[in-house]
Amino acid sequence: MAESTTAAERKKQIFILSGQSNMSGRGGVKGRHWDGFVPPECRPNPSILRFSAGSRWDEAREPLHADIDTSKTCGVGPGMAFANAVLSAASAVEGAEGVVIGLVPCAVGGTAIREWEKGSRLYDEMVRRANEAVGSGGGGEIKAVLWYQGESDTPSEHLANAYKANMEKLIRDVRCDLQPPSLPFIQASPSIRIDPW
Repeated sequence: MAESTTAAERKKQIFILSGQSNMSGRGGVKGRHWDGFVPPECRPNPSILRFSAGSRWDEAREPLHADIDTSKTCGVGPGMAFANAVLSAASAVEGAEGVVIGLVPCAVGGTAIREWEKGSRLYDEMVRRANEAVGSGGGGEIKAVLWYQGESDTPSEHLANAYKANMEKLIRDVRCDLQPPSLPFIQASPSIRIDPW
């Protein structure tokens, strides 16, 4: 695939995909099988690449986390729809030929935020993969972290109440380790009320 190889060698706008099952993708999963259906907004594009578990840039296709979240069946997640929307917007401004989106899947289903704190295996792996992605195949710049997690922190009021402080610490740590200090963090937390009144 000459077009994918060309895209892999160009500088990328890199987005880290992290969190738990909703990010790693459970759309279309029935039991232990993915139905294979890919919605139009999640279609592949030669200008959208994925950093594989083997540290290679490949054309991104659903399921993005199949070789990352290996203990569960992965299906469609929000990563490809997001990448297609960003590519469309960026291409309108910068021109279609110059824009390459690089996705770095890191999400693992069923994980609580405490499993992502600095020094944990998941945190260290996310930072390692992000840094490798920046330096690999034409390089790139990390534009944002997409974080979709929270359900594993809802079983008790104590865990839910601690979520805000844990999330703020995670953001500070990631910004410190990946730079810049203002790195955008796009967060979705399905069942957590961050600011109780």
